[in-house]
Amino acid sequence: MKIGSVRLDNPVIAAPMAGVTDRAFRIIARETGCGLVCTEMVSDQALLYGNPKTCGLLDISGETGPISMQIFGSNAAYMAAAAAIVESRGAWLIDINMGCPTPKIVKNGEGSALMKEPDRAVEIVKAVVERVQAPVTVKMRKGWDESSVNAVELARLVVDAGAAAVTVHGRTRSQFYAGKADWEIIAAVKRAVDVPVIGNGDIRTPQDALSMMEQTGCDGVMIGRAALGNPWVLSQTVRYLETGELLPGPTIQERVKKALKHFELLIKIKGETVAVWEIRKHAAWYMKGLRGAARLREHVNKANSVEEIKNILNGLLHEV
Repeated sequence: MKIGSVRLDNPVIAAPMAGVTDRAFRIIARETGCGLVCTEMVSDQALLYGNPKTCGLLDISGETGPISMQIFGSNAAYMAAAAAIVESRGAWLIDINMGCPTPKIVKNGEGSALMKEPDRAVEIVKAVVERVQAPVTVKMRKGWDESSVNAVELARLVVDAGAAAVTVHGRTRSQFYAGKADWEIIAAVKRAVDVPVIGNGDIRTPQDALSMMEQTGCDGVMIGRAALGNPWVLSQTVRYLETGELLPGPTIQERVKKALKHFELLIKIKGETVAVWEIRKHAAWYMKGLRGAARLREHVNKANSVEEIKNILNGLLHEV
């Protein structure tokens, strides 16, 4: 799969997720062999103001590419300047967020709110494409709500403005992440444009990924929530699409070891205090569905040190 000048080894992409797809997560995801990993979305204005925390989201030291960096905003000039910054930080691809449904984002005319203003969306894409050399992509939704489904029209417009690929999440903004994703809108976008189209929404298994590609004709699949605590779904999907072989799921031991590795990466990258706080959600995801998961989550949430958390996780290895 090729997006502009960037060639991906396979069509499986780990979705950008705010508060999740940091450097530790991306390293774990990259080890699965997926074709592309993405940063968390970053604010154009925060980048321009040099906000340390925001700039830190673009730290890709020690990572291997390709990596997509996602920016959000509503002003074409600011977005172009932000795109230049992320390109200087090593972005292989620059993605423009037109899909985030979060109220604090859309109230500023950003994220999926741009789907209500196609002219502004086009202006932003043109400005970014003119400013950078890296391929520019756009992630959007089906539409704002069921009365304003416009993914096909917007996809045509942003491609005409220079977008090298389009990702479509088959839900409207009003759905957030509830209900069923509409894969037919992905198929309609694929028929409408001549650049790669990436499908997103309700891909929980490798079989789902294949079904989406067969039903919609999309060129790639983006997996988000299904990969939380389960990076194996990425490697399983890569193998299944390539060979039809369905790899087995992880053992309890593999889950624990991966959680511990994730924790070690967080410690190295963010320091012990932040790592202890952030591993709580990841540990819950890694252990989801296991017997005693609720008790484990309670223990991890009460732990206040690296040693405590490691003891809790290592204890699981001795229980099985």
